Order: sequence, then structure tokens, then C-alpha cells
Amino acid sequence: MKYRLMDIIACPYDKHFPLKLTIFTINKYEKRDVKLRRKPACEIICQYKGKKVDELEEIPQCEECFKYEIEYGVLYCEKCMRWYPIIDEIPILLPDEYRKKEEDIKFLKRFKDKIPEDILKKGRPWSLE
Repeated sequence: MKYRLMDIIACPYDKHFPLKLTIFTINKYEKRDVKLRRKPACEIICQYKGKKVDELEEIPQCEECFKYEIEYGVLYCEKCMRWYPIIDEIPILLPDEYRKKEEDIKFLKRFKDKIPEDILKKGRPWSLE
């Protein structure tokens, strides 16, 4: 998942924006040649720099940002406490009724030392408690 996606996705359940991102592993692809029409590429949030675009002191290196893919991580909504896994660079933003509990619990157990405690204890649609 690219950092850029954080500027355009909201919680599928309650539409809260922005989602919080916790990164477990990240890949860098050096040979990516990106040509951008404008800088910054993001409109609201530059997740690469961890700031709102209007708070940036200088124009970010957007070409550098596009070389990174978040391999594993978790997105979560602070409003409804729903969490969404990032697996093999793909954010899984499914509604509760389409999620597989066994797979989600397996993900939580695999990364429990990296997942924020609120998700482990109170996360929706499931948690480890």
C-alpha cells in the first residue's frame, strides 16, 4: 500500500477520516520512476512526512515516497475502533459481514507485539479479548 492512499481513504463503516496507520514492514522499490503532475501529490495528509499538507515547511520529495510500499500493517478508525489489515501490500477494507474471523484473529496473533493495544483489546469487528 502506498502512503498516498492515506490521503484518500476513510473508514468504510462510518466514513471517519483520516484513518490511523501502523506499519509493521515496508518495501522500497528503487527502480520506480515517477513523474508527478503536481507537488505535493497529496491534498490533505502527507503520511510519508506524517503531517497535514498545510503544515509542511517545504515541498516533500513525492518521487521518493512513491518508491515505498507498506507490506504489512494495520489501519484503524479512532471513531468506531474498526481495524483493517494490510497484507502483502494490499489494504483489506471489507465490511464486517465479509470479513473472516479466523483469518483476522490469526493476523492479530501474528503481529500482536506491533499492533496498538486498543485494537488488541477493543478492536472491531474482533479483538484478542
